[in-house]
Order: sequence, then structure tokens, then C-alpha cells
Amino acid sequence: MTTKNPTPAMSPASKSPVNEGARRSASAMLNKVPEVFLLFWVVKIFSTTVGETAADFLASNVGLGLTGTSLIMAGLTAVALAFQFRARRYVPAIYWACVVLISIMGTLITDNLVDNFGVSLWTTTFAFSAALAATFAAWFRSERTLSIHTILTSRREGFYWSAILLTFALGTSAGDLFGEKLALGYLPSAGLFGLLIALVTLAHLKGGLNAVLAFWTAYILTRPFGASVGDYLTQAPADGGLGLGANATSGLFLVVIVAAVAWFTSQQRKADALQTSAATEVVTA
Repeated sequence: MTTKNPTPAMSPASKSPVNEGARRSASAMLNKVPEVFLLFWVVKIFSTTVGETAADFLASNVGLGLTGTSLIMAGLTAVALAFQFRARRYVPAIYWACVVLISIMGTLITDNLVDNFGVSLWTTTFAFSAALAATFAAWFRSERTLSIHTILTSRREGFYWSAILLTFALGTSAGDLFGEKLALGYLPSAGLFGLLIALVTLAHLKGGLNAVLAFWTAYILTRPFGASVGDYLTQAPADGGLGLGANATSGLFLVVIVAAVAWFTSQQRKADALQTSAATEVVTA
């Protein structure tokens, strides 16, 4: 689904002294997330699949174990987010590095709760659903919007990345719940979540479903979809997968992600050059 950046109207409240500082801060910070179009969703789904396969690869194949992998990835995620929060605009390489790392962290959070602490998938799915709902409620109560097109302040960005982490953790729990606990299987689970994504897209394009609600619903569903696809590709045939292994699958998907981010970066540079040229023409006119 594709959404457009809205142009907010200036309300009387926005002219008050209370909002003046926020408006000055927002004017110095451009929107920190990318435009949403087809390639965005492709990279998002590939990132969720890498989150599933990379976590398994590091914990099992490399031999770091679940705890060791979690500690290393938590450190890398913190570093990536520090760069993201320091940036004053959307930087494709930084943004998508955060998405991939948080995708891995979402998998690890669920795996730690289930494997190390014995929490059931039913419980984690419900708990992450409640936590995500609470995050959206707090976000809306504070900012009066959940739109990703107005991530102009650090507070909004904090809500945004908190929601992203919870969608990944929730998606991992829901995907494992359907694929393993309910024994639906990896491929049927991917088909189920893919169908739900298609229905949400259709409801947005043809049924008038609110763009913000459609975005976040699809964002949540792409996680279990990508996780199910990742499990189907990597797991042994005896377990219902194709047996391609985490190495090959993670490597292939990472190559696609890197290529897409390189294209995003080139497009961003072209847009920056056009804006600089237009600004120069205005100044010299």
C-alpha cells in the first residue's frame, strides 16, 4: 500500500507559545522514515525473514548461544539507534540497519522468553499485543497522531521505534504460534498471513480503510509472514521446510536488502541535489 505525506493545516493552537518551540525543533528535523511504496514492503519483509534466520544462524551455527547472541545484538542495536536518533533526517543505510537489527532482536526476545524462561507462545502473543496497544495509546495521547509521516521529534521517534520492536516480537510469537504450536505448518502459515496482508491492502485501496490503521496492521502482519517464509526456507524437510539452511537464506536476503538500500541512497542523493538546486535558484532570483 502506498501512502502520501499529508500537509498539515495550521491550527490556532499551533500558533501558541507552547507549540512554538516544538515547531522550531520540527523545522530543523526532517521526517525520519522513508516513503511507503512497494519496495519499502519488499525490504521490510526480507528484513523480517533475515531477523528470523540470522538469529538462528548466530545462536546455533556460529555457536554463540541464545544468551550470547542476544547480548551482542542488543549492543549493535543500541549503537544503530544512537546513530538514527542523532541524524536530523532519513538516512537509508542507518534506518534499514535499525530495522534489520530490531528484527533480529524481536526474534531473540520471543525466543528468550519461550526457550529460557518457559513462557508459552499464547502468553507472549497476548502480552506483546497488549504492550503494542499500550504503546499506540500512549503515542496517540501524547502526539494526537500515529502517522509515520510526521516523525519530526525525538519523542515521536521513540514511540515509533518502540512500536517497531513490539511488532517484531509480536510477529515472531504469532508466527511460531500458528506454525508450530497450532501445527499449521510454515508454508500454510505464510499463506494465511499473506492473505491477511492482501485483504488489508484491498480494504485500504478499495474499502476506504484509514491509511494509518492499514499501515500498522500490515506492518504487524508482515512480521509473521516473513518469519514463516524464513522458517519454511531454512528448516529441514522433515520439519516441513525446504532445508536451504540459515546461511544461504540469510546471505541471499541480505544481498537483496543491501542492493535496495543502495538504490534508496542514490534516490535520496538525487532528491537532495534537486532541493539544493531549487533553493539556490530561489536565493539568486
